[in-house]
Amino acid sequence: MAAYWLSRCVIHDPVQYKRYTDLVPDIMAAHGGRVLARGGRYQVNEGPDTFNRYVVIEFPTLEAGVACFQSPEYQAAAAFRRDGGGIVENVVVESGDATPR
Repeated sequence: MAAYWLSRCVIHDPVQYKRYTDLVPDIMAAHGGRVLARGGRYQVNEGPDTFNRYVVIEFPTLEAGVACFQSPEYQAAAAFRRDGGGIVENVVVESGDATPR
């Protein structure tokens, strides 16, 4: 079942953050990820206006998305943004409606 990697981001240093974003697409693709939205226009409808970049990536499974995040390649890339480039909140969520009716 497909799963979605959702990230809300704040960019503090665009040059440092770009070092991260230049590496990420190939890492995602190696884990079966497909970018659905990355850094495009957005509208905050409700909640804090804290973040200025949003990312949605589809993976074939929840496990594939988590494995991508935990991979040495992604962790090495993430070190660039963690070292002053920006802040990211990240979650991988399985598709479908798991809410009982």
